[in-house]
Amino acid sequence: MIEKAFQTAQTEDGQTGGLQINVTSDIGLIPVANAVISIAYTRTPETALESLQTDSSGQAEEVQLMAPPLSYSLTPESPMPYSEYNVTVEAPGYEPVMISGVEVLPDVTAVQNIRMTPTETADEEEEIIEIPDHTLYGEYPPKIPEDEIKPMDETGEIVLSRVVIPEYIVVHDGVPNDSSAPNYYVRYKDYIKNVASSEIYATWPESSIYANILAIQSFTLNRVYTEW
Repeated sequence: MIEKAFQTAQTEDGQTGGLQINVTSDIGLIPVANAVISIAYTRTPETALESLQTDSSGQAEEVQLMAPPLSYSLTPESPMPYSEYNVTVEAPGYEPVMISGVEVLPDVTAVQNIRMTPTETADEEEEIIEIPDHTLYGEYPPKIPEDEIKPMDETGEIVLSRVVIPEYIVVHDGVPNDSSAPNYYVRYKDYIKNVASSEIYATWPESSIYANILAIQSFTLNRVYTEW
């Protein structure tokens, strides 16, 4: 029933959002030309809506896809404010890639970067990537509360001696006290972009987007400065 109401709203509202797809090789980030791209609704993946091909720069032509009403992303507790699409990419000499759940909001352009693995270095025949629900829409466990005042060790310096904008930061893939969870080195700029895209809707007013990104940067750099 929810899905039917969502599709009806799409038809009545007639709003669309853009999707720009860029394809590069996983080795050397070389653009992949002449890659064939198929786009379908995530709920009906067997029916292709668009078929595209990348140019010499690995970029496909931007397409307009159906999206829910703009008001959904501006009002709390609204129905899902974005459409979900499956993107399948095939290219000679590379293993196919399928991304499920690409999110498209109305009146803005979503950019989906895709990396393909050369056939001779691939460990599997097809890479399948599933994008989870946006954190503003999906149901996730509440964040772990933190003490306002952190305990300090008796030895060692807890605050860095100078302001540093790092090139990389360490991301712990688990709860803080789980020592078995892996750590990943992620470029600082990429980390900020990834967090922002999962906590902010691109349809928000520009001032709201700026404010949220500044908050994300402040929180992240505080962890870097204080080594918490």
